Amino acid sequence: MRRTPKESTDSWKKISRRALLLGGAQMALAGTLGLRMRHMQVDQADQFRLLAEENRINIRLIPPTRGRIFDRNGKVIAENEPTYRITIVREDAGEIDEVIARLSALVDLDPDELNRAMAEMKRSAPFLPITVADRVSWDAISRVAVNAPALPGVTPEVGLSRFYPQHGNFAHVAGYVGPVSERDLTRYEDPEPVLSIPRFQIGKVGVEAKFEDALRGKAGAKRVEVNAVGRVMRELDRQEGDSGADIQLTVDSGLQDYVTARLGIESASCVVMDVEKGDLLAIASAPTYDPNKFVRGISVPDYAVLRDNDHRPLASKTVQDAYPPGSTFKMVVALAALDAGLLSPDDTYWCPGHLEVGSRRFHCWKRTGHGHVNLEHSLRESCDVFYYELAMKVGIEKIAAMARKMGFGDAPDVPMSAVTAGLVPDKDWKRRERGAEWLIGDTVNASIGQGFVLSSPLQQAVMTARVATGRAVRPRLIKTIDGVEAPIEGGEDLGLNPNHLRWVRRGMYAVMNNRRGTGYRSRVDHEPYLMAGKSGTSQVLNRVVRNEDVPWEERDHALFVAYAPFEAPRIAVSVVVEHGGGGSAAAAPIARDVVLQALYGGPPPLDAYPASDRGRIEAQQERLERERRVREQEAQSRA
Repeated sequence: MRRTPKESTDSWKKISRRALLLGGAQMALAGTLGLRMRHMQVDQADQFRLLAEENRINIRLIPPTRGRIFDRNGKVIAENEPTYRITIVREDAGEIDEVIARLSALVDLDPDELNRAMAEMKRSAPFLPITVADRVSWDAISRVAVNAPALPGVTPEVGLSRFYPQHGNFAHVAGYVGPVSERDLTRYEDPEPVLSIPRFQIGKVGVEAKFEDALRGKAGAKRVEVNAVGRVMRELDRQEGDSGADIQLTVDSGLQDYVTARLGIESASCVVMDVEKGDLLAIASAPTYDPNKFVRGISVPDYAVLRDNDHRPLASKTVQDAYPPGSTFKMVVALAALDAGLLSPDDTYWCPGHLEVGSRRFHCWKRTGHGHVNLEHSLRESCDVFYYELAMKVGIEKIAAMARKMGFGDAPDVPMSAVTAGLVPDKDWKRRERGAEWLIGDTVNASIGQGFVLSSPLQQAVMTARVATGRAVRPRLIKTIDGVEAPIEGGEDLGLNPNHLRWVRRGMYAVMNNRRGTGYRSRVDHEPYLMAGKSGTSQVLNRVVRNEDVPWEERDHALFVAYAPFEAPRIAVSVVVEHGGGGSAAAAPIARDVVLQALYGGPPPLDAYPASDRGRIEAQQERLERERRVREQEAQSRA
């Protein structure tokens, strides 16, 4: 049907309006796109240029060189050794199985590590290098390098890893490093990026852990150009990081080696302390372990051997373990009584071999009794009844206050793991922790270092140093950090009457040098280096036992503390032999040998010992020297 002119005119008007609207929309869109393109190309040009640059250029961290640890004489305790590893790039290798087979013919590959590497290859990009063998020998690396044409994609590499040349001697002091774990990362609110580097090592225990930030240093960085799939094309530039700080300990490695060897197979500990500066000259726990096994991550079987050993080689007994101090605590009780004006050197108590307190009988170690006993006599022969009577007169509060003044009940400030504060009980403590009132029997037990009283071997050494000097000597383990001397803390006067200290020292001298002294058999027979000491025995069970009649783990602990020389004290020593029995029999001989080794700076002459001991000591010195040579040879072979 033919349109009328009016209909045609109306239709043309509609089409024109439609075209106008469509054209306007197109122009608006084109304008918006143009403005957007201008904004992106002009206003945001720098931003997009930066994004493009980031896609092309990657910044990768360079691990810093870890600081070393030295002894007081500059001998290396912890260092970084070059380690050789073999890596393989999957896309360059071609037939992986064939290349691995050729490599296995040249190098002994650990099956577990190889399986781990093959699994890592499957989930990683084909151009990334994967470690198939770590810590391989130079000979192995040489064989790989010579046969490189037959090993496509295989590359020998060199890196740095922690090494402890003295093996077990400083395991409980310096500690060790190990690969970063998820648990390690949780210790940081904002972990440093360097911690995410594969197989990066950080301190786990000991000085390595306590000074992790200083030893770690600061990571460097390098800029590399990569292609679209992330393959490195070239290195553009690099900025080296800052090496970690070197740390020097106060410990003498020669003395530490001797102490560790002298403790031998015992479950024991020993601390040697400079009484002037508080420097820890030796601080050893036995048995020990090789920290090098932990550097790469110890195997389950190796860890099980250490974990299941009843002598607890993993424990740093010098600072972690707390024991009843036994009779070594008697000096504290005596000083408390003297300070309170409740004792003079001539006061005596009668010891019939026991003391009745209420309905309970507290025995002296000498069942026949010591008779009339004064202060010097009580220390010399370690009379228990004397201190039962004295403690009931003085009271636990004054005893506790003196114990704290002598270094008990406070965790020593040393950078070692899990340092214990021990325990100095009083009435408030028992009410708070046990919900019970303090009993007179508790005071009697505390008087001979039993009951609730606990102290570590390091605290024992601190107490002995304070008795020897009358000053608040504090232990120091760090000598310098990056060559800067660490401050010597403490040393102020304890405020004790010098005569009181003199009377207590006289009793400790009699322990070692009087024929009736409990430590007389372990005396020094060389006038300039005479010792003063005190033995102790701490019960493991709640009953008195004959040590030879019970299993090893139920026997009493043996303790001994000493300082020397008596006239001009230089060192304080504490020894604990777990389940060793009596302190005089098990711990005193070790203390005497350690004292002489420290004072002479090496093996002492035989005439420093009583004539009756010289044959045995000569044989012991020869044995220890043979063992030392064997250790050196083994260390050299392992290095």
